[in-house]
Amino acid sequence: MDTVSMPLRIADLLARPELNLSVTYDVPATLLDRPVEAATVSDLLHPGKWLQGGELLMTIGLVLPMEPAACRTYVRDVTEGGAACLALGLGTGLPYQQAPAPLVDAAREAGLPLLTVPDEVPFIAVTKAVFDARADEQRAVLHRAFATQRRLTAAATDSGLQPMLEEWTAATGVGAAVLDPLGRLLATGSGPHTPPLAEARDLVDRVAARGLRGSASSTAAGHQVEVQPLGARRLRGLLLLTGSPDAAARAVVPGLVSLLSLELERRHLMDEPERRRRSALLAELLADEEGPAGRAHDILATAGLHDDRVRGVAVEPPAGLAHTGPHDIAADLALAVPGGLVRVAESGRVEAVVGANLDVRDVLGRFAPHCPAGIGPLTPPETVRVSLRQAAGLLGVSRASGVPEEARQSAASRLLLGLGDRHALHGYADSVLGPLDLDAHGEELLTTLAAWLETGGAWDATSRRLGVHRHTVRNRLDKAMDLTGRRLDDPDDRFDLWLATRIRRGGDTPPGGTGRA
Repeated sequence: MDTVSMPLRIADLLARPELNLSVTYDVPATLLDRPVEAATVSDLLHPGKWLQGGELLMTIGLVLPMEPAACRTYVRDVTEGGAACLALGLGTGLPYQQAPAPLVDAAREAGLPLLTVPDEVPFIAVTKAVFDARADEQRAVLHRAFATQRRLTAAATDSGLQPMLEEWTAATGVGAAVLDPLGRLLATGSGPHTPPLAEARDLVDRVAARGLRGSASSTAAGHQVEVQPLGARRLRGLLLLTGSPDAAARAVVPGLVSLLSLELERRHLMDEPERRRRSALLAELLADEEGPAGRAHDILATAGLHDDRVRGVAVEPPAGLAHTGPHDIAADLALAVPGGLVRVAESGRVEAVVGANLDVRDVLGRFAPHCPAGIGPLTPPETVRVSLRQAAGLLGVSRASGVPEEARQSAASRLLLGLGDRHALHGYADSVLGPLDLDAHGEELLTTLAAWLETGGAWDATSRRLGVHRHTVRNRLDKAMDLTGRRLDDPDDRFDLWLATRIRRGGDTPPGGTGRA
């Protein structure tokens, strides 16, 4: 860590022989270590309200009261104003040639250092000494800031987050880590301050939810922590600082944020081929309607998604908003969705296939806020096209409600299946499906009908589930409709058939079913 220059202290002024300042009582060393921020002159009886804190306040005591109580009131006003110390000018023609005892006693009681300025030293000399020292401090701060910035810039040429964070920590002693937009660790600098990721989670989430609109600071695990957003036009990551940066380090924080943002933007551009590859995988998954069993699992595994249950997500980018086009949203979702597949469809909407454990609403809230969005039900990989179709079908509902809409089992059907009389329900199912029971191939027809309804009317998914050709599925369903007198394209008939098959199966969605007609 670079050497840090100490601020100007009262003891430093006392050590300057040209000023010849003196203390009026045995001032404790801790009080003499107080930093002096400025020097000012005032002979007001109540100067406290004109102070900002840290001043060396000088007076000749022109209106200074000599009664002990009035002196205590004056000293209290100076102390509450934040003055670092009080200095009384002495000399021929001035009100005092030595510090009056009531003022000395009041200063001692209040813990306010009281100095005297001899006749041969004008106040302007003390003021100049303070301001020269402060200027030296500022020059030292700028020198260290420039040196740190040069080190960071040199580290940035290594095209990595780690070198920049290590240089930052070495130069400032402040711990640092870079997180992705979901708060996952990307890189951290070495040093004594390990970023408390778990304890700072709320702060990280709060800043991430605001995008590039601002930073925040707090205390976590006994450390001062600060979170800064990273990115140019869109949020690409987060910087977590652990510790209290001094003035020089604070001056470099904007430069560090800029360099890290450039590195994350560079990474984003370099990831474009991978995003295109994953988009092509999604297109292959959705187009491969007659592929061999397990093909969908293989495609998802290629992308790193090994879930047995996945769901489709559809997002409609808002029209007319700058920097929020479909490709921007798709890129954000591709970054935020572990193992997920994302693409921009020909219609312009953004489509994604994600794993079962992802908090889809949280991701949409961060990376597609105010965009109409549909969330399909969980399905096996082979029938994810059905989930994605249902998600796309909910965009209109989401557009009207203003929030993402999720495909769920009908509340009315849940109520009927849960509360309806068992005999009445089975009587209802028999009245709908009874004609199939009388046919020699009734069980086969019923199984085909149930599978077709559970996959949302997907012919290829049904044929793969049953292990028969899609034409066989069509022939069976045509016969089933002839026997029952129903039509699959009639919403009421389709609901009756779906509810009846659910009753026959005990009201539970079979493994692999979507739970919707």
